[in-house]
Amino acid sequence: MAFRLLAVYWRVVQPTKRGVVCVLTRGDEVLLVRHTYGRRWQWDLPGGGMRRGEEPLHAVEREIHEELGVEPGGFVLLGELFERIGGKHDQLWCFTAEIGGRELTPSPVEIAEARWFPRASLPPERARHVDRVVALRRP
Repeated sequence: MAFRLLAVYWRVVQPTKRGVVCVLTRGDEVLLVRHTYGRRWQWDLPGGGMRRGEEPLHAVEREIHEELGVEPGGFVLLGELFERIGGKHDQLWCFTAEIGGRELTPSPVEIAEARWFPRASLPPERARHVDRVVALRRP
């Protein structure tokens, strides 16, 4: 219910939301998640909103730890993406990190499912910005 109220607010006010996303890789595979809120049927990249005054690098470190229980380190900035998502204007800082064989512990509060996909065959039910962000990371 709270998400629906926020969606109405976003459509009326059209705020700019600052956030981070991360292309986590394991060789040629990309980690996608389904969140427990919002568009739960869509696969998306892990990440989230930035706190007031927070730097993008700190935000991605915090979000990846909160959502997946892992601290991969070695984040590389891929670039920025400006997108209209869910009625709001999003400014996303896009990062990547190789996670290798590290064990993930997805937060049941935020993550309904986390799954590795071959980069060449991402699922059709994905957020529309996923392809643009994954393409920023050169193989």
